[in-house]
Amino acid sequence: MLVGVSACSGGGSTQASGDDAKASDKPGASASPSPTKPAGPPMLLETITPQTGTTVGVAMPISVVFTNPVAQKARAAVEKHMKVSASQPVAGAWHWFGDKRADWRPKTYWPSGTKVKVEADMKGVSNGNGRYGVHSYTHTFKVGDDVRADVSVTGHTMKVTRNGATVRTLPINAGSAQYPTWNGTMAVIDKQEKVHMTSCSVGISCQKGSANYYDLTLPWDVHLTQSGTYVHYSTGDPQPGSGSARGSHGCVHLSLSNAKWFYGQVKQGDPVTITGSPRAKAPADNGYAAFNLDWDQWLAGSASGEGTTSTL
Repeated sequence: MLVGVSACSGGGSTQASGDDAKASDKPGASASPSPTKPAGPPMLLETITPQTGTTVGVAMPISVVFTNPVAQKARAAVEKHMKVSASQPVAGAWHWFGDKRADWRPKTYWPSGTKVKVEADMKGVSNGNGRYGVHSYTHTFKVGDDVRADVSVTGHTMKVTRNGATVRTLPINAGSAQYPTWNGTMAVIDKQEKVHMTSCSVGISCQKGSANYYDLTLPWDVHLTQSGTYVHYSTGDPQPGSGSARGSHGCVHLSLSNAKWFYGQVKQGDPVTITGSPRAKAPADNGYAAFNLDWDQWLAGSASGEGTTSTL
């Protein structure tokens, strides 16, 4: 899970940091580096996402965040020690966002029903900056139904499909001309029944009474980007659609009943694809927007290149 500001926003930080699946165990005396390597402070993992035992959507990457920087010269060896296995062969690759976060994504979406295991055997592995791993970490998860949402900003609609069949098409409003919504595919980060959203937290307005000031707690919130994009209900736009055409501050608005319904349909990792906005695609590390990079771009950030999962 990524921790970000809780507000609709066209801007904000695009850097990711995680707080679920904590992997920073205290080093044990029996887990020292190999005697052939110099002793040093431990290399630890801050998070591994998805959490073990979860069921996720077809666009969910595996995201590993380290507590300390990993030097470029050490990344191929680190990738080699982060083994991805699956119940059916899947082609994919690691990609580094800066020097602390590495994500693995399949070349195309995960097949529904795939069981996945991530084994990060960091014992004795160097981060290239004087630190050595002292632990092994294992996470297992499953890919659930193929649930997708396709948002047309200009058409004011969101089509929801499950395993290829259309379930519903819902009226929506997206961002205004001043605060357009990100384009592209964003895997759901998480969802909450209520989120406190403020314009000040995302740098829109901190002045009460201004046209763009808001301080609201809103229901049925599906989180798309760390910079503050949600699909949710807004009291300021209770009946969204082409008839009202009220722009948001970057979020996708649904009616109250539709927001509650959509909230019940989606899970972490389900892809929400937005088209027709004047804004660029969300950066791939602004949450879990890995599929906003084409495959060549993804491989350009990998130290070891494309590989196929081991078989569970």
